Amino acid sequence: MDRDTAEPDADALPGPNAERWVNFHGEHAAPSEYSHEFVWDVTAEADGPFVTDVDGNVLLDFTCHIGAAPLGYNNEKVLGKLREFDLVEPMKIAGQDMYFGSGPDPEDAPIPGSSHLMAKLTEVSSQYGMDTVFLSNSGAEAVENAMKITHDATPAAKYGYAFTGSFHGRTLGTLSVTRSKDVYTRHYPEIAGIRTVPFCADRDCSPATCECGFFTGDGAESQLRNALAPEGGHVDPAEIAFLMLEPIQGVGGYRFPSEAFMAEVGAVSDEYDIPLVVDEIQSGIGRTGEMWAIDHYPVEPDVIASAKALRVGATISRSDVFPSEKNRLGSTFGGGDVLASMMGTFTLEAIADHDLLANATDRGRQATELLGDGAPETVVDVRGKGLMLAVEFDTADRRDAVVAEALERGLLTLGCGKKTIRLLPPLDATEREIELGVSIFLDAVEAAGTTAAAA
Repeated sequence: MDRDTAEPDADALPGPNAERWVNFHGEHAAPSEYSHEFVWDVTAEADGPFVTDVDGNVLLDFTCHIGAAPLGYNNEKVLGKLREFDLVEPMKIAGQDMYFGSGPDPEDAPIPGSSHLMAKLTEVSSQYGMDTVFLSNSGAEAVENAMKITHDATPAAKYGYAFTGSFHGRTLGTLSVTRSKDVYTRHYPEIAGIRTVPFCADRDCSPATCECGFFTGDGAESQLRNALAPEGGHVDPAEIAFLMLEPIQGVGGYRFPSEAFMAEVGAVSDEYDIPLVVDEIQSGIGRTGEMWAIDHYPVEPDVIASAKALRVGATISRSDVFPSEKNRLGSTFGGGDVLASMMGTFTLEAIADHDLLANATDRGRQATELLGDGAPETVVDVRGKGLMLAVEFDTADRRDAVVAEALERGLLTLGCGKKTIRLLPPLDATEREIELGVSIFLDAVEAAGTTAAAA
């Protein structure tokens, strides 16, 4: 497959082979959510955003596995480096519970491992004074460990703050700070002391014009600030372990906050020395045109939780935030995947070596302009930073119809929130790929408008 000339070529999805695979999978798998019945063929041709399924259909993937494959498929920017190494067994090593290296000197290591990945992560987070990393397996674990270290650093802690619309994972701890769909949290127990305040998703609002409820009265104060005892509330700031925030909400609908909201959250964190944890699982590692989405805002985080594009989970902070007591944190296999550590390291190197932050910014601007120019009245909003893009529709049914119509035309997309589609092209997407993907998407929007009207 030649990425420079590849085109989507899809026929009657799902095909008969895909149906067999879906049925086979369903015989023993726990019921879960699947966005479509497209079945990747890992042995077939794929390149960048183009991928082949088990029936030979070629699709243009604008999901990047919900951001977990930031450069798409078989990308030479990563695979080219992997081919230089003779990989070894065991690939899975007791990560944080055991040192491991390759050769006598880390500077000349034939195989970069988790130690090298942690060094890279502190480099790209040094603007916040972060110098320490704990690796794990997933984003949920990265957030769990963020909650643990902030509680440990705040001995009097009784409270934690979350924001409406948030999604931080599916473990019991992370569900305690998840405030999006009821299906994620219903009937599950919750960590005590979690408080919730509004997430201001009007990206253009000011304190005086805010209608979400975060800013109160004449806009001079916020619900978050008013809850604190020094401001007339009942919560002692010294008893708050963390403020948990997605700089841009993912599952909640690709909601982009206002500068005023972010500035107030940062100000409260700074003034009362409340640790600010930013969940960059979906928005980080270059997705928005900056390494971290929080880099776009006037805020200084205390902890960054990362995963997905990184290929492992990572909790990043300053050494003084992490507990020094041995075994206070631990994970036998957390971050102990040799291949994942290499791919995470090479992904960060590719972003730097190929100027992919700038490319994400440029291609994201191209996409939003094309989407905005071609969108009909059924599109309520087009928004994005870098290649973290969202198109919001007038109804949930129309959104679902667009996802289906796009799939029929060979374009993979995903819904989020109530009536929004998220678009996540690879960070090295080309001008041709953006034009092609947006053209197919707009055709799908037009077709969905017709079918919705007929319904």
